[in-house]
Amino acid sequence: MKIAIFGVGLIGGSLALCFKGKPGITVMGHAHRPESLKRMEERGVVDMATLSMEEAAQDADFIFLCVPVGKLEDYLQRLSGMSLKPGCIVTDVGSTKASVVSCAATLASPGVHFIGGHPMAGSERSGVEAASTLLFENAYYVLTPPLDVPEAAYERLAQLLSYTKAQIVRVDPVMHDQIVGAISHLPHIIAVALVNQVRGYNGDNELYRLLAAGGFRDITRIASSDPLIWRDILLSNREVLLGLLKDWNREIEGFVELLEERNGEGIEQAFQTANQFRGELPERRKGAITSLFDLYIDVPDHPGIIGQIATELGLRHINLSNMQIIESREDVPGVMRLSFRQESEMERGKAHLQSLGYTVYV
Repeated sequence: MKIAIFGVGLIGGSLALCFKGKPGITVMGHAHRPESLKRMEERGVVDMATLSMEEAAQDADFIFLCVPVGKLEDYLQRLSGMSLKPGCIVTDVGSTKASVVSCAATLASPGVHFIGGHPMAGSERSGVEAASTLLFENAYYVLTPPLDVPEAAYERLAQLLSYTKAQIVRVDPVMHDQIVGAISHLPHIIAVALVNQVRGYNGDNELYRLLAAGGFRDITRIASSDPLIWRDILLSNREVLLGLLKDWNREIEGFVELLEERNGEGIEQAFQTANQFRGELPERRKGAITSLFDLYIDVPDHPGIIGQIATELGLRHINLSNMQIIESREDVPGVMRLSFRQESEMERGKAHLQSLGYTVYV
């Protein structure tokens, strides 16, 4: 079995690592730049690598398009001009599906099928250097097969993806875009709008930026997402988002009315309703927005404390992804934020630091 992966970055590289070395499977990676080819070879995520799209696609049983949403149409058009192996399954990893399905209709090779895919997993890091076999574990991997795709083809792809240890979920492409638009795309728009609103206030008073540390920064972190990637995502899901934004405006207008009417009971009810539904959300599954696994520690302000904590965790093979001192003044203990890539690492770190007498918050 030959698997071709176009775009061997975080997602493509992690898929490659899940498949590489499995019995009877050969993974070929494609890059359009020599430096990208060199990085994937140095990282060892693929069996073979090439700069030729034709060579990568030739005789491939599965083709994974792990390129930005804005480039998917171009890749599908180029594949449609090639003689793909009969029975080949082409899939992608983009966060919008309906528009991609319509583009994939150009695949005219006999027996070739397109099945949209969306692994709901990510990382604060990017690039093939961040690729990991654990990226998809305990995550939802959504597949959106068109109605004309044979069930046998769908089952073949689902079986292959079992190597990722993700939970496969089958969803209609249009329904997928509605749901992901609401739980991922809309929150990104809201975060960007909120940050830009505060940025506007900060032009006249820099206390906004100074006091926006901590919680405000945390709840708006997705506003730091890649602008070019999100430009393409939002435009590809334009119609869905226009409807969602109108719904959002009605929600905000509702709060305006509650405040204008001094309706304390209504405000309380809104928070109670949201609190109840949020409490029903799964806590231990990866979703459309990458989870944070952070610990906060009160630390004394003296030299060497950062190195001491990092050493303690390192001695027990607990991997950190980031460390940050949020506040450290002479009269106030510093607050250190430790970020982990895995929840299990966070729990181990918490237990060990508490055993050393540190006050740890989640």
